[in-house]
Amino acid sequence: MPRVQYDVLRNEFQRILRDRGFSETDALDAATVFADNSLDGMYSHGYIRFPRVVEYLDRGSIDPKVKASRELAFGAMEQWNGNRGFGPLNARKAMNRACELAHQYGIGLIALGNNNHWMRGGSYGWQAANEGCIGICWSNTMPNMPAWGGKDRRIGNNPIVFAVPRSNGEHVVVDCALSQFSYGKIEEAKLSGTQLPVPGGYDEFGSLTTDPASIEKTWRVLPMGYWKGSGLSVLLDLISTILTNANSVQKIGTFEDEVGLSQIMIAIDPEKFNDRETMERIVFELIENIRGSEPVREGDRVHYPGERELETRKENRENGIPVNEEVWKQILSK
Repeated sequence: MPRVQYDVLRNEFQRILRDRGFSETDALDAATVFADNSLDGMYSHGYIRFPRVVEYLDRGSIDPKVKASRELAFGAMEQWNGNRGFGPLNARKAMNRACELAHQYGIGLIALGNNNHWMRGGSYGWQAANEGCIGICWSNTMPNMPAWGGKDRRIGNNPIVFAVPRSNGEHVVVDCALSQFSYGKIEEAKLSGTQLPVPGGYDEFGSLTTDPASIEKTWRVLPMGYWKGSGLSVLLDLISTILTNANSVQKIGTFEDEVGLSQIMIAIDPEKFNDRETMERIVFELIENIRGSEPVREGDRVHYPGERELETRKENRENGIPVNEEVWKQILSK
């Protein structure tokens, strides 16, 4: 698999977005989102997803000139309208505002409705942690997963993110969809010709399978934790729809594309509760205890959440980002 240097990848993204109506600054900021996702090994929401975003722009499903606007404000909480603008830029703006509120009040919450796909949810957890904040955020999606016990898709694989900051930048971050694997991860496995490590959905015969191509035929993905993931999906959708007064998973399913999503950004300033040294000690002791676990396989080691991304970031920065040749050619042709 060929490797592409980070700057080359970002520059191509920027060129394509600028050609489609983004300002120079917005094109760079948006390109950085996709390049950073790829750098961290989140290829399914980086370069692999990029051609689909270009299709949305070309169809007019995303207006690159539209920005999120604040509609309500009361203390530490605000309600914003994404106006169906470019999802990642609106989400970055919303999390930045949540962090500003957190530094003022201790906590900040932005309910961002009518926004487009935010790509990799973990981006906003890392963003909050880089600002010294605990970050909690989630988004709803189009109906793309059956509720537990059902066959047809009625709920979303609504991603949720938690992040705890560390002063050395080695933050603790969980970013997960409520399906066992996100659609992007299934697509990534199919492109690379690999099986999923554990069953991720159902084949056309109704049996659980690790084959991404079989899951793509039915699009019956498996909720993580079975009924638990299904229940969490419903509650995250309810909370985000109530707070944004915008679109539920059910309503998003009536749109032609996955647009107009409801997202929640929460930031907490931990230094309102503890001094920095105490917080750092708590985090260090906990993750070192986890890393000291006896591994199942000899020679392996147990990672804390977010550690693998840091390792991948370092490797890809030094050696270049591995890209699927067919997808890379498609990007270069845009």
